[in-house]
Amino acid sequence: MAQSIQERAAAQDPPPGFVPISFSDGFLGHNGPVYARRADGEVTFGCRILPHLCNPMGIAHGGWVATMFDIVLPLTARYVAGFEERFLLTVQMGIDYLTGPKLGDWVEGRAQVLRATKRMVFIQGTLEVNGELTARGSGIFRIGPPAPPIDLEQTGPLP
Repeated sequence: MAQSIQERAAAQDPPPGFVPISFSDGFLGHNGPVYARRADGEVTFGCRILPHLCNPMGIAHGGWVATMFDIVLPLTARYVAGFEERFLLTVQMGIDYLTGPKLGDWVEGRAQVLRATKRMVFIQGTLEVNGELTARGSGIFRIGPPAPPIDLEQTGPLP
């Protein structure tokens, strides 16, 4: 028997290849769990929309969408563009909210580094559900101090 959306959300049910990112119990730890999958030189982030991420209408809260971009954009730069050992501080972020992911949806985020200078990284990305664009965002991040590693619970640091 097929699981209901609520049962899938409760079980999180990430697609194959996604492993959980181990965040602290701080703010990011309460806004997931967030998963990552690395393939072909790209990293994709994912999260199942659970009840605690929703507004009263059962749609992902706009603040969560912003938080997801604040994960996807800088972590893409860390793991794809050579900034693995640096903390990237958010200077500016812009988000276009196109549709709202609903309770139970699996959201995937991808990003591309557009440009990097000695002090700043410029990044853009998207969030999608089932291949459909739900939001797009861009950000400017200052290259900061050395950062603690972000480990994946099952496999250690991203290769």
